[in-house]
Parts: sequence; structure tokens; C-alpha cells
Amino acid sequence: MSDTSVKKVDSAHSPKGQQGQKYLASGKSVSMRLWENEQPDESKEPATREYETVGYVISGRAELHIEGQVVSLEPGNSWVVPKGASHTYKILESFTAVEATSPPAEVHGRDEN
Repeated sequence: MSDTSVKKVDSAHSPKGQQGQKYLASGKSVSMRLWENEQPDESKEPATREYETVGYVISGRAELHIEGQVVSLEPGNSWVVPKGASHTYKILESFTAVEATSPPAEVHGRDEN
């Protein structure tokens, strides 16, 4: 029998992660999170994650520093960070984006390492 569960998440009541991300809907193999009004800062140390990330910029600007490349992110842009890729973000102006991660980033502490 197929999974027929339906989930709805109101972001106003979503739990937040330690880095400020809001956790949105989550399934067995993919989850969504929202980075809302992230403020400009210096880029953090590069990190690698045990999940793949795809994202979409809603507003603002940032730079994705990934494996020796710099990718400019502006409203309407989408991007991919492959599992295990060394990367960091530099927020240039108040930045809002939604990301999907597979497997779900918040499971087993993947998001907080």
C-alpha cells in the first residue's frame, strides 16, 4: 500500500535550528527549510554535509563559495550543493531562501555538525 499521509506546516510555528533555519515540511527522503532575513556577515568556515541541498533565492543576495568557486545568488536563482562538497555562504544583503535537503538535514543531527 502506498503512503497516503499528508502534512501541512505553518512556518509561523516551525521549529528553528541552531543556525537560525526554520524547519518546514519533511518526508522520509527530503525536507525543506527556510532561511529568513539572514543578515550580512563574513563567511563562515567551509563545511561539508552528509546530504544534498537544492535552494531557491526569494530575496536578497549572497555568495556561495563551493569547491574553489564563487557563485552569486540573487532572487530567482536556484543552486545545488552536492553531498560532501566543501562550501560556505557569505550574505551580502538581507537574504531569504528556501532549501530542500536529501536525506532530511534535521535527522540524526546532520544539520548541526
